[in-house]
Amino acid sequence: MLSFISLLNYTINYCKATQGNEKNSPEDDEYVEDVVCCESDIAENQMKVFDLKDAGKVLLVRQRGKIHALGTKCTHYGAPLVNGALGDGRVRCQWHGACFNIETGDIEDFPGLDSLPCHQVTVENCKVKVRAKRSALENPKRVKSMSKKLKSDNQHYVIIGGGPSAAVCVETLRQENFTGTITMVCKENHLPYDRIKVSKIGDFDIDTNQFRTPQFYKENDIDVILGVPAVKLNTVSREVSLENGQTLKYDKLLLATGSHPAFLDVPGSNLKNIVTLRYFEDGKYLASLLTPETDVVINGSSFIAMEAAAYCLDKVNSVTIVARSKVPFKLALGEEVGFAFMKLFKAKGIVFRISNSITGIKDDGTGKVGSVELADGSTLKADVLILGIGSKLCTDFLEGSGVDLKNDGSIDVNSYLQTNVPNVYAAGDIVFAPIYSHGNKKATIGHFPLAHYHGRIAGLNMLGKKEELRAVPYFWTSLFGKNVRYAGNGSFEDVIYEGNVEELKFVAFYINRDEEVVAASSCGMDPVVSQFAELLYQGQKLYKKDIDRDHLGWISRLTPEPVKPIDERN
Repeated sequence: MLSFISLLNYTINYCKATQGNEKNSPEDDEYVEDVVCCESDIAENQMKVFDLKDAGKVLLVRQRGKIHALGTKCTHYGAPLVNGALGDGRVRCQWHGACFNIETGDIEDFPGLDSLPCHQVTVENCKVKVRAKRSALENPKRVKSMSKKLKSDNQHYVIIGGGPSAAVCVETLRQENFTGTITMVCKENHLPYDRIKVSKIGDFDIDTNQFRTPQFYKENDIDVILGVPAVKLNTVSREVSLENGQTLKYDKLLLATGSHPAFLDVPGSNLKNIVTLRYFEDGKYLASLLTPETDVVINGSSFIAMEAAAYCLDKVNSVTIVARSKVPFKLALGEEVGFAFMKLFKAKGIVFRISNSITGIKDDGTGKVGSVELADGSTLKADVLILGIGSKLCTDFLEGSGVDLKNDGSIDVNSYLQTNVPNVYAAGDIVFAPIYSHGNKKATIGHFPLAHYHGRIAGLNMLGKKEELRAVPYFWTSLFGKNVRYAGNGSFEDVIYEGNVEELKFVAFYINRDEEVVAASSCGMDPVVSQFAELLYQGQKLYKKDIDRDHLGWISRLTPEPVKPIDERN
């Protein structure tokens, strides 16, 4: 039986995030309230889904003696969070790594922009009662409230970029009560969108895949300039020059210009029907070229190249991958995993020309690609050539600006994403930044979720919050229905497997020379990689000896020790 103190703790366990003027929670909204379960139905450090009358479902999470009620689905792609990774005070999505605070529902790591609905919980006579707004049960996403621009605030924060870093940064500024002018400058003619679909889906509806609508930015006093790249930065006068001749004065600046695809420097590289996959128009263009008679050659075996091959296969006559490496993904996922995916692709009908490269591109007589010449002297018929050979950073315009650039064009930043110029910050693909999960060693990493997270941290620090990076890289891919997750960072010398790699149902642990597990990948074994990412986020380390004893025994370290009832203490 609960003591009075325990009961009091429960009855005040409501979610502050749902109180007030949230975007999808009008003040006059109807409430739904009912007992959803007995207290004994949910154990410490457990997550369960329950019905709240006929209005919807809630995710209950019990930790440190408290029961919390949240939305049931990840706000990114709708994954059921009951199957996610529960850490210390937050749950991480098993699909793509987004994290949500279990007390507030706030998003803490990404991808996605929105937080979870969070509902009031009371426990009386061992019955768990949940009170929720009906709209919060119907809408799985909660948009945090934002401040408005004030005429009296003359500050101007400029964000250069139209990707996830920029998108998250501008929202963070408003969420944290910045009332000055915000201007986001996008090189593309589109608002920030779900760029990862370019190589996976090709032609998609850009309007429904933009993170936010034009109306959203208008309502939140965020000025957006589309289709205009920045061409010059003067950090002395604090001015950004745009290609259209416009000049923007700034008080603080975020550089989040991302990268662009690398091109092939061989004879014939100026022909038509050579495709790179970075922008929405690239995917649309590729889709327009594919017919049942088309022969596609793909240069490279990167993740984007392999995704493009999978996308093209059922739309064309043939797909051939030309790659220098013997197997795809060797440096990231290891040779054994690479061989397993090569075997899958071959079984689907994709041809590999490994340990090879393209040395020339021949015209078909109309200014289009007709064939490609390989280093081994052979020739391949090619109606379309897709390049998946890496990327280059979009920082050329910063030459002479006063912002220090490394030899590869990346920007060296500190743990606050601050450049050598105090009022200039940088985020996303272009930064050489500390990686918390790798002992704060610096690296340049072009991961979609990490770019989101950088935007959040940059926004907080532009406002003087002194929030240090706590980055745990996370990425994924999907190839012929096989979903790969990866978390961590660092070179490795050994790999330990759980499961069956040939059947593409495995977890792989990547071990460095110090016998530390620096990364993990999986296929068909969710949520292990998200659990590993949470372990790294908590500052814990995993070693080969831990894996040798029990490949998955470390998972029990993620959550805090169960809280004992008051009458059992001492």
